[in-house]
Amino acid sequence: MPFLPSLPDPAHLSDLYARFPENVQPLMVYTDGLLRGEGELSVGERELIATYVSALNACTFCAGAHRAYAEVFGIDGALIDALIEDFDNAPVDDKLRPILAYVAKLNNLPSKLVARDARAVYDAGWSEAALYEAVQVCALFNMMNRIIEGVGVNFDYATAPEGHHAKGTRPEDQTHTYSKFGEMIAEMAKG
Repeated sequence: MPFLPSLPDPAHLSDLYARFPENVQPLMVYTDGLLRGEGELSVGERELIATYVSALNACTFCAGAHRAYAEVFGIDGALIDALIEDFDNAPVDDKLRPILAYVAKLNNLPSKLVARDARAVYDAGWSEAALYEAVQVCALFNMMNRIIEGVGVNFDYATAPEGHHAKGTRPEDQTHTYSKFGEMIAEMAKG
């Protein structure tokens, strides 16, 4: 049940943002740049990080929403399930494993990060820019997960997978996804 009485039940992020549209568009432009812009991590890898962090935070809405995007961008749903169930035995690429380990530690124990955590990322062949992308995705989804959970957004894509607009689409259909979402919110807010 949503914690804000003005939200419907179930509540979607679009319901929250249409009710409180202030600052949504700049956030969506930033999100588009981070998750859809050029980077060392692929769009799929960035969406995987968003999904993984959201799952670690038990944010059902974001984990479901970003899983759909990750799958559109080539990430196998079985890999996502395996990472969440048993990180150490998940069949993740050896190059990607240190980045996912880094964001898990950043998510759960940020004060415990040490130079060797970053070194593992660099030793796997990633640059500082790639690590910073991963850090930004983790940080963004910590914020988003807390917004979602803090107001009780409770729409669950697991029970309504057809409800995600990315299902059945191609990566090229998902360019500027978040900016378009921000524009849609602005229109909804006008009433």
